[in-house]
Amino acid sequence: MEGRLLAGQIGKPHGVRGEVYVMKISDDPRRFETGARLLHEDGRVLIVESARPHRDRLLVKFEAIGDRESAQGARGALYVDRGDRRDLQKDEYWPDDLIGCVVSHTDGTRIGIVTDVTSNGAQDLLIVDGQHYVPMVGALIASVDVNAKSIVVDPPEGLFE
Repeated sequence: MEGRLLAGQIGKPHGVRGEVYVMKISDDPRRFETGARLLHEDGRVLIVESARPHRDRLLVKFEAIGDRESAQGARGALYVDRGDRRDLQKDEYWPDDLIGCVVSHTDGTRIGIVTDVTSNGAQDLLIVDGQHYVPMVGALIASVDVNAKSIVVDPPEGLFE
């Protein structure tokens, strides 16, 4: 959805009272607090009534979803407005801010452009020119300037071969 940030993905229902499993995408713990407003991929605004951790996901009850049948029909992506970015700490970035950044070696050699950002569970990975995977770890990333769309890396020999 243009102008939106992906916050989570609603999965299957849990129980008969309208709770759903949600896979969080956002690291911001406030995204699923009581009263938080999320935009469903179908355009509905869903308001969090309650949320609790359950294994690697959340169990979320939305105000407008009161039974299993409604919960079954709620599967899909959840978004927040792009302007609703929570405070980021130093060295934290939104993936869409990194896409399009020019990646250069510390010696100035241009390596390519970030075409996507993914996660392997341990850390985020920059996908450069659709073929190189660069872990977002301090040992490799020398600097990031999202305003200048620039990322400088200090990779080990052979990473881009």
